[in-house]
Amino acid sequence: MENAKIALIGLGYVGLPLAVEFAARYPVVGFDIKEERVAELRDGRDSTLEVEEARLATMLTSANPLDANAERGLFISSDIADIANANIYIITVPTPTDKHNRPVLTPLIKASETVGKVLRKGDIVIYESTVYPGATEEDCVPVLERVSGLVFNQDFFAGYSPERINPGDKEHTVTRIRKVTSGSTPETARKVDALYSSVITAGTHLASSIRVAEAAKVIENSQRDINIAFVNELAKIFNLMGIDTHEVLEAAGTKWNFLPFRPGLVGGHCIGVDPYYLAQKAQEYGYHPEIILAGRRLNDNMGRYVASEVIKLMISKDLKVKGAKVLMLGITFKENCPDIRNTRAVDIVSELQQYGVEVHIFDPWAKPEEVRHEYGMECIESPAKESYEAIVLAVAHTAFAGMQIRSYCSSPNAVVYDVKGVLDTSDIDGRL
Repeated sequence: MENAKIALIGLGYVGLPLAVEFAARYPVVGFDIKEERVAELRDGRDSTLEVEEARLATMLTSANPLDANAERGLFISSDIADIANANIYIITVPTPTDKHNRPVLTPLIKASETVGKVLRKGDIVIYESTVYPGATEEDCVPVLERVSGLVFNQDFFAGYSPERINPGDKEHTVTRIRKVTSGSTPETARKVDALYSSVITAGTHLASSIRVAEAAKVIENSQRDINIAFVNELAKIFNLMGIDTHEVLEAAGTKWNFLPFRPGLVGGHCIGVDPYYLAQKAQEYGYHPEIILAGRRLNDNMGRYVASEVIKLMISKDLKVKGAKVLMLGITFKENCPDIRNTRAVDIVSELQQYGVEVHIFDPWAKPEEVRHEYGMECIESPAKESYEAIVLAVAHTAFAGMQIRSYCSSPNAVVYDVKGVLDTSDIDGRL
């Protein structure tokens, strides 16, 4: 797309990699309200580890490329004045749920208010945040109209291209994942598709409407959530039967069309959240989504299940539970990633603490201050050898691979529980 001047709102796991890719071809201002985040990025550091520092350094500019009419480059800012000369606004802010699992659109609404203050005739606003079908045009566009005083699809236009980032995945990076695009008018849709096509090497899929694109995104993760819930339920059933779930899945996987899902904790900012957005909208239409919510309930309770299995194993070995020391290996929501948002590993910790267990959390990827702020839990710098009555491998960080986990057990009778199914079965007492 020619003459694109891009302002990208929200520089987290989704926004920063996209900003860097666009900056290789277009003038881009990356905008974020977090001063600490802006400072680290200006210094060439990315705490999310999604963009290599060398790559970030080559894109950064010290002057605003939108104001200087530069051909390309990335300028980082928290000043709204720096995005005033953009003609394409891309919003990539989080869309979480509250403690009652209800969608929280506050970051999206506030980002829309920010863009509305600088929106001009002819501009296009593209949303990437995961939402329920209709949110862009029913919740966000009215905010843009109210703040800007402009008329939708007459003075300014909208698009939706759902994010498809996989935190920590260095193979399926933003340009290597096919991108769904859409626009509020046919012409806008073509422009949005052309913009993304210019940087997404995997190609794009132009949806017929914004609502279709929104719906496609929200069901991607809902489908995964339901499939994982199914194998989690299988794990519970087969554990009661004394059958190894992983061996069953391996055998079933010899059929060509068997889906290779594995049991585990379902957290993060996508799979553990997106189904609630679809469920909320469905209920507004008078439909109660039974399968979606059943899957969510089952997956949300897996942390408690793991904790109860660990306690049962300790009791079966005549180990004292109250006051026992348990080592929790991993607290992030997935392996080799510092993201702790909506991690369900904390459910294991909380449940074990209910039994009077002293839990030590060790995770070389997590930031202790973030864990403390988000969950009120403390992380240790390193575990002590021969100190724990039980060890729970909750996250399969590669750093744990050569750890010789049994050396941290207080006795040969200690319990080792493998949530991820990656340890040698001869070294463990239980797994999902």
